Amino acid sequence: MGTAVGGDRAVPRYVQIAEEIVQQIRAGVLKPGDMVPSESELVDRYGVSGGTIRKAMVEVRASGLVETRHGKGSLVKARPPVRHRSSDRFRRSHRKGGKAAYLAESEQAGATAKVSVLFIGPADAPADIAERLGVDPGAKVLARRRLYFRNGTPVETATSYLPWGVVKDIPELFSENPGPGGIYARLEDDGHVFAEFVETLQARPASKAESSELALSPGAPVIHLIRNAVTDEGRVVEVCDTLMAADQFVFSYRIPATD
Repeated sequence: MGTAVGGDRAVPRYVQIAEEIVQQIRAGVLKPGDMVPSESELVDRYGVSGGTIRKAMVEVRASGLVETRHGKGSLVKARPPVRHRSSDRFRRSHRKGGKAAYLAESEQAGATAKVSVLFIGPADAPADIAERLGVDPGAKVLARRRLYFRNGTPVETATSYLPWGVVKDIPELFSENPGPGGIYARLEDDGHVFAEFVETLQARPASKAESSELALSPGAPVIHLIRNAVTDEGRVVEVCDTLMAADQFVFSYRIPATD
């Protein structure tokens, strides 16, 4: 069987099989930690070729609900999403309470958070980052690259780029732990009061290196987010380039309906 007809269009059989497996995961028939049936088991169950099952499993992996372990097969993930609350996570009250945005949102989700600092030091500003910061391409900036964990699982990488002229006299920003409230609190302590945070998001498949760093299946969906931190003087004092495992995050925004 190659396709089945649904409405006015033919639905490929491998898509039907993938949708059924995904539904079994979401309904709890296949629970976190369970192995998805093997290729031979699925061939027998659905009466299709191995090629059809392999194509179906590509679709299942793209859902972000399973991870593939070499030589073992596909395992249902136990990774409920963190909910991003755009209108809440950068509140000044969190910083004053000593909580950076990631720690605040993880706490709200009842998760255990950990941050591993991969690099802190001077760097040449990439062209797109330089444009956002209002500096020349290749200008000296401070780069801070982190890997974030939730309940022991890597879920996000983030690199902050800050203008050298802004950070050179803030020694805490060169430390692995910049202190309570994170780098935004230290910037505000230095007089850079934030007016807004502007984010752009794009969903795409992970590269091989990204999949490895975030412990994802090859080609799993990720969210690429870039954020400008803008002061009340209209200056961008940080650009954060972030990559997130798509199955770990739900974005919830409050959008005013008034002028």
